[in-house]
Amino acid sequence: MGGGIVGLANAWAAARRGRSVVLIERDAAAQGASVRNFGMVWPIGQPIGELYHRALRSRRRWLELGERAGVWVNSCGSLHLARRPDELAVLEEFAARAPAAGIECEMLTASAAVSRSPAVRSAGLLGALWSSAELCVDPREAVAKLPRFLAEAHGVEFRFGETVTRVANGRVRTAGGTTWRAERVVVCSGSDFQTLFPEVYASSGIRRCKLQMMRTGPQPAAWRLGPHVAGGLTLCHYTSFRDCPSLPTLRGRIEREQPDIVRYGIHVMASQNGLGEVVIGDSHEYDGDISPFDKTEIDRLILEYFHEMLELPNATIAGRWHGVYAKHPTLPIFVAEPQPSVHIVSAPGGAGMTMSFGWADDLWDAWEAGQEGVQRVAASPSFA
Repeated sequence: MGGGIVGLANAWAAARRGRSVVLIERDAAAQGASVRNFGMVWPIGQPIGELYHRALRSRRRWLELGERAGVWVNSCGSLHLARRPDELAVLEEFAARAPAAGIECEMLTASAAVSRSPAVRSAGLLGALWSSAELCVDPREAVAKLPRFLAEAHGVEFRFGETVTRVANGRVRTAGGTTWRAERVVVCSGSDFQTLFPEVYASSGIRRCKLQMMRTGPQPAAWRLGPHVAGGLTLCHYTSFRDCPSLPTLRGRIEREQPDIVRYGIHVMASQNGLGEVVIGDSHEYDGDISPFDKTEIDRLILEYFHEMLELPNATIAGRWHGVYAKHPTLPIFVAEPQPSVHIVSAPGGAGMTMSFGWADDLWDAWEAGQEGVQRVAASPSFA
């Protein structure tokens, strides 16, 4: 259940393995975090090792969708900009370790970084890390096109506008009274913890995270940003940089100089979709700090930092929004089996676009081999 990117990835993985698949989504179309993000497929943000290589496998699935489903996919790569010596030190340390881990990236001089993107401000720039692995998709377009592709290419049946109210004994019941019999059920409900198996979520440690984002209108004269661009704050956010010796120095400096940035979990990135709009963000507020009302202060802080590192032909903000996603404090994704052959797959922690296809392939390989690989938790009661 669930028509977001995690649910769609699992539907595709199951269908490719010859399974008859029904995907049930309570809304008329996916409305959650899957359509409220940068559209970044971001291997460079994943920890060195297994997760990085899983991200590359997921990347290959996106490229396949670009060819087969007509999804816009841009092999744009990424730049991490260094404007302070401690940022440059972290990037140089990462680049030195990368080849041994199979990560293709390189350090660029300031002038070489500027040549990669016409938006990068040269004043104060010390250097940048370039990676070619990153892709850009438009999440709104991709999540809208995938159901048609899955239906036409694999016979997946979609039931939009139906809410699942109970799963038990191999049966799935919806609010409209329909009951489906299923050999395997995968629950991909995003940040909605209450509808199904609330006791599992209550004990899982999963947290909700709210982010605020913005976008410009289309840039004039077919102007292109080029790669995704990230600032130095991003080095403290993504776990890929966690083992760099200079990271504590960088983190300490940011905490002293920019406490509001730390308070709101802000790091600043930019991507450009196929419509020419530049997407800018984001922030991270958790659990009790989440409000339905967005904070203008967060937008101001993001834009101030953004304008220090990038300059656009048209920087007028045309849209603002927030998203809420699920994140586990220690696991890269949460997988549980509350009943035999019923699986909860949730909380990719903001990496759903990057990781979902890789996770789905690995999970379905394990399930088909009879290797559940997760701890079974208390089952829900049977149907009356």
